[in-house]
Amino acid sequence: MNKRAYNFNAGPAALPLEVLQRAQAEFVDYKETGMSIMEMSHRGAVYESVHHEAQSRLLNLFGSPSGYKVLFLQGGASTQFAMIPLNFLSEGKAAGYVRTGSWADKALKEAKLVGEAFVAASSESEGFRKVPDLRNLELPEQTAYVHLTSNETIEGTSFLNYPDTGSVPLIADMSSDILSRPFDLESFGMVYAGAQKNLGPSGVTVVIAREELLEQSPKHLPTILRYDTHYKNDSLYNTPPSFSIYMVNEVLKWIEEQGGLTGIEQLNRKKAGLLYEAIDQSEGFYNGFAQPDSRSLMNVTFRLGTEELEKKFVKESEAAGFVGLKGHRSVGGLRASIYNAVPYDAIAALVQFMEDFRNKNR
Repeated sequence: MNKRAYNFNAGPAALPLEVLQRAQAEFVDYKETGMSIMEMSHRGAVYESVHHEAQSRLLNLFGSPSGYKVLFLQGGASTQFAMIPLNFLSEGKAAGYVRTGSWADKALKEAKLVGEAFVAASSESEGFRKVPDLRNLELPEQTAYVHLTSNETIEGTSFLNYPDTGSVPLIADMSSDILSRPFDLESFGMVYAGAQKNLGPSGVTVVIAREELLEQSPKHLPTILRYDTHYKNDSLYNTPPSFSIYMVNEVLKWIEEQGGLTGIEQLNRKKAGLLYEAIDQSEGFYNGFAQPDSRSLMNVTFRLGTEELEKKFVKESEAAGFVGLKGHRSVGGLRASIYNAVPYDAIAALVQFMEDFRNKNR
């Protein structure tokens, strides 16, 4: 096999090589069935065992809290932006949204199409370079739920701690940092994530929610947009993205092999620390975008002195085998997405490239 690229794509993103190799070995003939997992009926016992194993394995990583259900849905986090208010934002209620950047704003925009939504907290005044302090969050009595984005991939910011919202359900879009570190699942009513960053390939969206939130949905909603439909049918109401779910299960096995969420966090902090140190010690040649107390472990965003220099950095990095370092088109700059599956050696190689580039261009 030729040398693999240094993959810093924001999503779809790097997958563990070990997982890809296992999938390759089983691609044509899964467990001596004479079929690929993609060819099987989703009603058959072989696929259903993978489906249920992935659900159980995911909850086990969080300590198997009681009263929570894992759903496998489709449509990405963007569909969840609409499904959440459709299912939970009833007349006379209002939903609180924490504005931390691009993805939080998209979720808020969808909620406003459905019902009343308000900004519970925002870091807009700081240019979204940090996350707001939610320790003294004040919520109106009629608040249906509070929504936050745990990690902003575009701005490169992340919550280190989560608020206590009492009886008001806390819902989080964790698409870009789920399973990157331990957290108390029981402090949330629901978390959700598109798989294509830390969970597996694109095509499946994972929802983990309290069963009491999933059991009843408004009767006027289309069947496929109701959480209770998927809850009562164990995410098998319609044909699921079976291969993506199979891959999620394999990624979850790999996380267990790394020492679970505690082991993954240790590796992620080591990787992020190496890269942030290179930025901070560059004597101003590289400038981190996110403020230090809000820095993401998954998406490291930084700038150079001029856009011309940034374009040169991207061009030369691509020639050297680095992929995905150009910042999002909406904000520019540079970004290295260093999700769970990005190996430490890739970070070390990037740091060396950054040092060489600095020496040639300062």
